[in-house]
Amino acid sequence: MKFDTIASGVYPELIYPPYRSTVKRGPTQPALRIHSADAVQTNLAMHASLLLPHDMDLTAQGQGQPIGEKIVVSGRVLDEDGKPVRNSLLEVWQCNAAGRYWHKRDQHDAPLDPNFYGLGKMLTGDDGRYRFVTIKPGPYPWGNHDKAWRPAHIHFSLFGNVYAQRLVTQMYFPSDPLFDYDPIFQSIPDQAARQRLISRFSMEQTVGDQMLGYEFDIVLRGRNATPMGL
Repeated sequence: MKFDTIASGVYPELIYPPYRSTVKRGPTQPALRIHSADAVQTNLAMHASLLLPHDMDLTAQGQGQPIGEKIVVSGRVLDEDGKPVRNSLLEVWQCNAAGRYWHKRDQHDAPLDPNFYGLGKMLTGDDGRYRFVTIKPGPYPWGNHDKAWRPAHIHFSLFGNVYAQRLVTQMYFPSDPLFDYDPIFQSIPDQAARQRLISRFSMEQTVGDQMLGYEFDIVLRGRNATPMGL
């Protein structure tokens, strides 16, 4: 059985005034429905040649080890029926341990790490599973309001088996004290849906004394869909 509708409160409103930039960039006219079977039925084929040698280990892209807490993130990508999404391209990007992105527009007062660029990509396996190694990102100020700090997070972008299964979202870490103060996290009305954006600490995925493990499953569409990030 297909669940093509999304439960109320899973996705944020396109204009959410506490997140100030949405007021200027959010659409003010209702969306138009496009009748096209291709968006639902066209399969996407990804090839391993898209990957570079260290795309799945963000800590191995520089000349030395980056600064910060080394972690491993893994999980499964599932469709609305709970079936694994195989061979799906998944991209991630994040700031470094000090809370700064490797991007010219990020000029806040935190150091750049010459050995950490914060970019990676991978393909899911036959069981829909992905895995990558990185540095736990730090919180950072973003100027939205007084004392505005983003919780630590990693951005995810992926396609499922078809174009209609497009998702861009954010993964957070357990027990972050900034959740209650972050308009982006709070823009998702349904509390249960917000919880689906928080990764789970995993002793099983933890690698010896090298890095702690976190699990983050992603569901494309359906009643248990992972919320899209603003």
